[in-house]
Parts: sequence; C-alpha cells; structure tokens
Amino acid sequence: MPLKKGSSQKTISSNIGEIVRDYKKDGMIGTSKPKSKAAAVKQAAAIAYSKAGKTKQMAKGGGVQGPAMIVKKKDGNRPVKIY
Repeated sequence: MPLKKGSSQKTISSNIGEIVRDYKKDGMIGTSKPKSKAAAVKQAAAIAYSKAGKTKQMAKGGGVQGPAMIVKKKDGNRPVKIY
C-alpha cells in the first residue's frame, strides 16, 4: 500500500507501521533485506521521515546524518568531525 502524504507525527507513525507490516509479510523493505526487526524499524523510520521531508537523528547511529558525521578514531581519542 502506498505511504500517506503529510508531515505530522501521526502520519509518520502510520507510515512506519505500514512499512514494518510489509516487512513482516515479505521479509523485505523495497529491495533490501534487513537482518532483524530492529534494523527494519530503523530503516522504516528513515524512509518515513524522508517521505515527510524531515530528518531524524537517532541516538546511536542508524539515523539520517547532517552534512558532517562524527566518527571516533580507532585509538579511542576524542571524536573527530569528517566532512
């Protein structure tokens, strides 16, 4: 079923639920196959927020990032911005 248009939280939540239901039925979101339900929910949220014209940054990655990404160095030093 096509996703609803709009940018309200109710519409976004509805679209996330629709994508997750399709994932449970088919095991796929579009052409990708997320390994777990948690990964599918994160991907569904990214799709729904993108459709609404908004961005959503999640606490531990997996969200849509802005123009700069913060990445930790391998040696454990302070985080560095990469443009």
